[in-house]
Amino acid sequence: MITSNARAEPDIDLAGSLFCELALRTGDGDGITRISFGEGEQFAHDLLRREGGRLGLRVESDAACNLYLTLEGRTPGHRVIIGSHLDSVPHGGNFDGAAGVLCGLSVLSGLARAGVQPPRDISVMAIRAEESTWFAASYIGSRAAFGQLESRELNEVRRASDGLPLGAAITAAGGHVEQLHAGEAQIDPAEVGLFIEPHIEQGPCLVTENKPVGIVTGIRGSFRYRSASCTGSYAHSGATPRHLRHDAVRATAALVTEMDEVWDEAELNGDDLAITFGKLATDPGEHAFSKVAGRADFSLDVRSQSSARLEQVASELSGLVERLSRQYSVRFDLGPRTGTFPALMDRGVVAALETACSVEGVPAITMPSGAGHDAAVFAGMGIPTGMLFIRNENGSHNPDESMDIEDFAAAARVLMRICLEPPQ
Repeated sequence: MITSNARAEPDIDLAGSLFCELALRTGDGDGITRISFGEGEQFAHDLLRREGGRLGLRVESDAACNLYLTLEGRTPGHRVIIGSHLDSVPHGGNFDGAAGVLCGLSVLSGLARAGVQPPRDISVMAIRAEESTWFAASYIGSRAAFGQLESRELNEVRRASDGLPLGAAITAAGGHVEQLHAGEAQIDPAEVGLFIEPHIEQGPCLVTENKPVGIVTGIRGSFRYRSASCTGSYAHSGATPRHLRHDAVRATAALVTEMDEVWDEAELNGDDLAITFGKLATDPGEHAFSKVAGRADFSLDVRSQSSARLEQVASELSGLVERLSRQYSVRFDLGPRTGTFPALMDRGVVAALETACSVEGVPAITMPSGAGHDAAVFAGMGIPTGMLFIRNENGSHNPDESMDIEDFAAAARVLMRICLEPPQ
């Protein structure tokens, strides 16, 4: 345990009660739904604002409605920011994002109640709109904090649930869109000495390795085609010879197979890559068991820690689409490309987290993050950045997320130590 400030322990009871309140107020019957800039996310932010006031923290928000709860330190400048998001995917779990914010709040509550003043200001940042399922743009809240949202995004990107433009959604939540159009920043990177994002692991590695926490070495970037299609011609399944068909399903299936071979080759070469066709469907208004399919809709998500590998796969995809279009007499339309950039975590922060785990007696492994996180934005701004994963059963983006509070407490102890002894 922490010896230099023995009276200070993370406030796990507070976090536990807030998890329960979030589940009660933002549950949707099957899971959790906290829509970006919507009612559920707003409740979560109001909840954190309430608790920050009770603890006597400095409470602030920015033009994009990101929330900052700050415990003042002994020395001004180079503050520590602990941040994650509070929105969720539809019918998701209660811990994705929220565990990171509440982990930070448990640290501030423990310090404040023990009367311990940290060496630097520590801010818990509740970040808006991380889940791009609602708006087809990545890292909205964190990019906005650095003045990096584009006017085009504010005007043209619309919420999937109701079609509301991003700028209008931010305004409805109490934000100031004119400042975002002007590119005004809330955070000056030169004034931040450390950014840490605690987050549940969204895969099975910590469960498999039987470790409570993971120290992230890097975050995969991506390119995505969210609304791609293949168009051929509908025809009778018995009367149309194979060589005269324009079969959208066969062509799309061939694309899936060919891209899987691209992934196989990358793995043989030891390259980091993940390829996912998350949606694949024919038109229920047109398809039938006795028809050759004239249209197939799909999505494609390609991820890697290497920007060069992402661009190589994008080039291979372009060639495949051109060849398969000729081969199957169909037309592919991939639609708009979106994506994120890879980000490596700061080596000094990784080492400091390893030391903190060792001192606190918390078993840990180092590992990459396959999913995107707001930490990538902070790392891209040149801020020393790290991530701490918390073990979680049953994956993420589903109602069955299952994080043990003991693992959460272990991560909070590590987080408190690195806040009190930040890397230089």
